[in-house]
Amino acid sequence: MYATTTSPISAYQRVGVETGVESADPHKLILMLFEGAQEALAKAKIHIRHNEIAQKGEMLSKAIMIIDHGLKASLDINAGGELAQHLQALYDYMTNRLLSANLKNDIEIIDEVNGLLNELYGAWKAIENTANYS
Repeated sequence: MYATTTSPISAYQRVGVETGVESADPHKLILMLFEGAQEALAKAKIHIRHNEIAQKGEMLSKAIMIIDHGLKASLDINAGGELAQHLQALYDYMTNRLLSANLKNDIEIIDEVNGLLNELYGAWKAIENTANYS
């Protein structure tokens, strides 16, 4: 009924992501969530600069969903204890800050959250590099 306007590049990227998800271990899936949130934040900043309010809102909503329904939802509070509780609070903080960034069109808040995500991504990546998967 509706024509899709996806480019061949977008289709290729989507297939690549779907294939990556299917073959990823749980650790890699978390890394992919961080990467997806950071990509959405980068796009949101571009949309703010171009005064593309609807697209900015979509990208910030995407980042919030990834943080809240991906990263936060993956926490095991019982097994993770205090660390998981702190991460849960940090993810809540990030989503609240992104809601504020959306209302204010504030790139500095987006950069703040992106910095936090980048630190967590780096720590998660370091775990991957030292883990023994035998």
